[in-house]
Amino acid sequence: MTPIITDYYDLESFQRMKAFADTRETPFLVVDRSIIARQYDELLGAFPYAKVFYAVKANPAQEVLELLRDRGSSFDIASIYELDRVLGLGVEPHRVSYGNTIKKSRDIRYFYERGVRMFATDSEADLRNIAKAAPGSKVYVRLLTEGTQTADWPLSRKFGCQTDMALDLLVLARDLGLVPWGLSFHVGSQQRDIGAWDAAIAKVKVIFERLAEEDNIRLKMINMGGGFPANYVTRTHDLATYAEEITRFLVEDFGDDLPEIILEPGRSLVGNAGMLVSEVVLISRKSRTSLHRWIYLDVGKFSGLIETMDESIKYPVYSDKQGELEEAILAGPTCDSADILYENYRYPLPLTLAIGDRLYWFSTGAYTTSYSAIEFNGFPPLKSYYI
Repeated sequence: MTPIITDYYDLESFQRMKAFADTRETPFLVVDRSIIARQYDELLGAFPYAKVFYAVKANPAQEVLELLRDRGSSFDIASIYELDRVLGLGVEPHRVSYGNTIKKSRDIRYFYERGVRMFATDSEADLRNIAKAAPGSKVYVRLLTEGTQTADWPLSRKFGCQTDMALDLLVLARDLGLVPWGLSFHVGSQQRDIGAWDAAIAKVKVIFERLAEEDNIRLKMINMGGGFPANYVTRTHDLATYAEEITRFLVEDFGDDLPEIILEPGRSLVGNAGMLVSEVVLISRKSRTSLHRWIYLDVGKFSGLIETMDESIKYPVYSDKQGELEEAILAGPTCDSADILYENYRYPLPLTLAIGDRLYWFSTGAYTTSYSAIEFNGFPPLKSYYI
């Protein structure tokens, strides 16, 4: 069945977004900024001891950045282009962290010259580049984490290093004249297993203790990354439950003397605030006896819904048509055969659904516009509006 609106939005927010959407040509994303503000305040209330560094890649819209800037957020930056956008809005460089472990030496220098003094790393070559291009800066080492298979959008071995390498890098950072500041980890995006944070924090504790005892290096910070969920088809615990458990893990390992704690939310801040609006382009069946329809839409993998790859993120899809439901395969409009959104997980949609009708994709405020292709098949990037 189609999702119940009030499970994903308060009715006032949905009505406001839909009233706006009904005057626009599809496809597009509409974002209610009041939901982002509410999510940010909820996060601060749940983690009053933490600093928030918003992951700009989740949704880099100026309207989002300005809202979070004004509420006091700091920013996790992945490129010089994101840096220019954030600093151009008047954000001070001490509210910026260069969180990408894969970066050119000249980009490190660019960040340093703009005043940024905190850098992530996970390899010796990158660390030596930081020492040359950003002397005296704070560095934190990203760890590999286990348990990402319980995340809807797991992170691969591309980022992070093992414990022994992290120890070596932090000692080398000191020897190169940098400030060994802390450790970071990311348990995977849309992480459902709260225990994943427990294992990662325990690993961090071991490194803190070994460096203090063996090398007289006292780390000051833990960057716990993101991973907090948005509301998709399969529901998760609420943020308060995540916060209660994660705080307990921290206190068990560090007592009342917590280091500086940084969070890098993206999806959990902006995901629930967005609604993507699409139009049915074509409905067909592959045989006379087929038990399901193919529903082709004017939005697909290349126009914002890349996280449907491997059917990892299952967005709630709403239709305001009524009647008997039948399972359907959802696909995008392009000539790439990979542009199938959901084939194994089939959405029950009304048999009355017709060409020209609209489908509303809930909780699509994160990783849609920022993943949208420039001009595949000539289709323009996904439009977005902020209300």
